[in-house]
Amino acid sequence: MRFLVFSASLRDDSLNTRLARLAQQVIEEKGGKVDFADMSEFDVPSYNQDEESNSGHPTGAEELCRRLLANDAFIISSPEYNGSMPGLLKNAIDWVSRFRPQPFNERHALLMSASPSMGGGNKGLWALRMPLEHLGARVFPDMFSLATAHKAFTEDGTIADATLTKRFEDNLVAFMNLVEAAKHYPCMKKAWVEFLGEYPDPAVERVE
Repeated sequence: MRFLVFSASLRDDSLNTRLARLAQQVIEEKGGKVDFADMSEFDVPSYNQDEESNSGHPTGAEELCRRLLANDAFIISSPEYNGSMPGLLKNAIDWVSRFRPQPFNERHALLMSASPSMGGGNKGLWALRMPLEHLGARVFPDMFSLATAHKAFTEDGTIADATLTKRFEDNLVAFMNLVEAAKHYPCMKKAWVEFLGEYPDPAVERVE
């Protein structure tokens, strides 16, 4: 099983990058393969349909699309900015959603966050679920938010608390098992339609 893993932070020594690296370690220990990416690889200018029509997709969007399609699932460790997701992540999602076939559709996703706050950045993950699920991604129900993350890591990058470590690893293993089952034992496929009664006009058509 191949997993795209990346932090949605551009900051050096980001808490979310540490959490993403820890996820990589656990996945590889459990026999999975990780394609670890840096958010800077997916950085794009603000979405503008005129720019898309005139110049096509920017390099960062093409790279994220390629990496999504090359892996069985993806994991994002995202910071929380003012109770929501980072703007650069939403912007990247908006650009990538314009590709056809749309690469988020039916792709399994796990969301994580790390924050110095007591909530661990969890509100940002709820905001992040909305565009991903809107685009047909299968977002894992159990999200992991590491609270007071500035105190949570040991010097070697692991989580100091044994109970939190077990919860983190168990959550990743459950996600890996789901992705494996979906790949090798697929259920009946259905078309993704945002609203079943939506008028089939090319300007708003989102059926795939």
